[in-house]
Amino acid sequence: MDERKACALLKHRFEEAGFKIAENISFDEKSVRFEIDGFDAERRVGYEYVTREAGDDWDVDGAVIEALAQRRKAGELYVLVVDEADAPDEAGLSAAIEEFFEELREEDVIKSAAKKPAAAPKKAATKKPATKKK
Repeated sequence: MDERKACALLKHRFEEAGFKIAENISFDEKSVRFEIDGFDAERRVGYEYVTREAGDDWDVDGAVIEALAQRRKAGELYVLVVDEADAPDEAGLSAAIEEFFEELREEDVIKSAAKKPAAAPKKAATKKPATKKK
């Protein structure tokens, strides 16, 4: 899967989950610097699809991935980093996204999609019609 298609799928799925994604922005915090494919700055959630095609492997190296993991453990930042070798097609990438979202649900970063049981409909109050006395 090429970078463009992968990022389009990621953006769609993240926005569908309620995130407001800015694309291809410079990320520079606490000595972690790279161009992130998509990021919701307010909610502190984003994604990076690492491909050789885009040259990502030179700026999103092991040190960056480890720093992002540490920031996630601290509850500061949640970035899904997926290497093209681990998700080479739409099915693999979709599975990685869903796993990431499930982890975010468990950490209360996003609300669970589980529906609450529907309340029983309230019975309409019925009033007997007044009868006229003669």
